[in-house]
Amino acid sequence: MRQTHSFVSIGGLTREDILSLIAEAAEAERQPNRTLLQGRIVATLFFEPSTRTRLSFETAANRLGAKVIGFSDPKVSSTTKGETLNDTIRMVSNYADVIVMRHHLEGAALYAAEISDKPVINAGDGAHEHPTQTMLDLYSIHKTQGGLDGLDLCLVGDLKYGRTVHSLIQAMRHFNPRFHFVAPKELAMPDEYKQQLQAWGIPYVEHTDLTPEVISQCDILYMTRVQRERFQDLAEYEKVKDLYVLRAAMLGGARENMKILHPLPRVNEIAVDVDDTPHAYYFRQAENGLYMREAIICDTLGIPLH
Repeated sequence: MRQTHSFVSIGGLTREDILSLIAEAAEAERQPNRTLLQGRIVATLFFEPSTRTRLSFETAANRLGAKVIGFSDPKVSSTTKGETLNDTIRMVSNYADVIVMRHHLEGAALYAAEISDKPVINAGDGAHEHPTQTMLDLYSIHKTQGGLDGLDLCLVGDLKYGRTVHSLIQAMRHFNPRFHFVAPKELAMPDEYKQQLQAWGIPYVEHTDLTPEVISQCDILYMTRVQRERFQDLAEYEKVKDLYVLRAAMLGGARENMKILHPLPRVNEIAVDVDDTPHAYYFRQAENGLYMREAIICDTLGIPLH
């Protein structure tokens, strides 16, 4: 029997860990309905709004035979009465076998994992990390490209606050990638991540314009939403929110294997005419989240899918 453990950060995963989870997700996709978690309780604590992440986790738990408790709005929890995160986690760990948590504070998931005696899964903590999104992204990339090694990835939009792109960089360091970063200076990739890439010997190029020429150099085009909720100054948000809009006409020179990913929800950054192109993969990507989150829940509980 494998040991139970929390899933808080991508940074601690090895290449072998990542490939093992991808294999487990493929097994979940082959047979998504099973009773491996019958009699188990999964708690979903969403202190920050979510649709895809919360629903895919709850669907994953249900398809595996578990029951789900929790909340999707902190206003209905005891935090409105002043209960601390410490007390909420300690209380819920009495009731559940695993805790899935999204929180607006960076480091909240690590803190929860340190005080909980049950596994904690990080479903997003502030602008820091979103490791389960990254794992479903990696599963999507692996499925569409036949592997993860030696790929050209173009990350577009909010590279400053976008926790999905930060986690993706951490994970892809094991697979010899090449990066293109497309962002305005206000939303450029933070220096700490660029310094990490330099230390790892991973090449990257920065652009301020999303052009067909840049797109033609990529295997994966990863679009992101400019997140209004991360801006304290709404004037700054208005200035950058619609800088990049991907349209079908821009894809004429794209590689045949190129796929477009997006963590969703999209606002204006991908025009609807892109949806019918062979490069669009973002809705399938969201579907892949179900299989990867089944794999992650089982992995944290020490239960193999194979």
